[in-house]
Amino acid sequence: MDPLLFTSETSSDGVVERGFTVGDVPGVLWSPASGPEHAPVVLMGHGGGLHKKTPALAARARDAVTRQGFSVVAIDAPGHGDRPRTAEDERVRAGFRQAHATGDRERFRSVSVDYALSLAERAVPEWRATLDALQRLPEIGRDAPIGYGGGISLGTAIGIPLTAADPRISAAVFGGGFFVYEELLEAARRITVPVQFLLPWDDEHVDRQSCFALFDAFATEEKTLHANPGDHRRIRWIGVDEGFLARHLN
Repeated sequence: MDPLLFTSETSSDGVVERGFTVGDVPGVLWSPASGPEHAPVVLMGHGGGLHKKTPALAARARDAVTRQGFSVVAIDAPGHGDRPRTAEDERVRAGFRQAHATGDRERFRSVSVDYALSLAERAVPEWRATLDALQRLPEIGRDAPIGYGGGISLGTAIGIPLTAADPRISAAVFGGGFFVYEELLEAARRITVPVQFLLPWDDEHVDRQSCFALFDAFATEEKTLHANPGDHRRIRWIGVDEGFLARHLN
């Protein structure tokens, strides 16, 4: 069982940002500079090709800390951010480039789905190990409520199977922007916690009806779909139920 080792720390505007590792997985923890212990913890996933501290993710994390008193954690997915790429990672990236250059939409979908399945298989255990390590920190402990705070595309492709697998997660925000496939639908059918689902209405790759099918597959009776114009690279968090996680985690 790998411990959580802090590697850096900065503080500004009431938010403490600490870099860490759990084994060979790098992450970052944002938390209030002062406040009660065992505050809710929100896990945030990043999009494909991005990393744990993208400006949009970091801004959302800091907002959750300052406005709602949450702690927020993000880790780099395999082959992303500060993590080395495997031969498979490089092969997939080459496949993406070739499919995009030739306009082969079916190959682009096939490469994307196969890679997402591989990443989720590796990343879900890493997220669970990170959560184990976080719960050994005295300021978090085993009593802090846990939520999944979203991310689109890859953040959802990993977040849905993670939420299905880990009973510690008691509410989740997911976003569209990724292909829907049977393994993802099957994981959604095992999710019974409250869900908020963000849909980029004009995604150029993902069929809107497939996202409706994914939303319908969630087994929870408390779920809400929120749609805004734009593709998955321009998804807007405007108008969402900002009290959703606070209600369920507090």
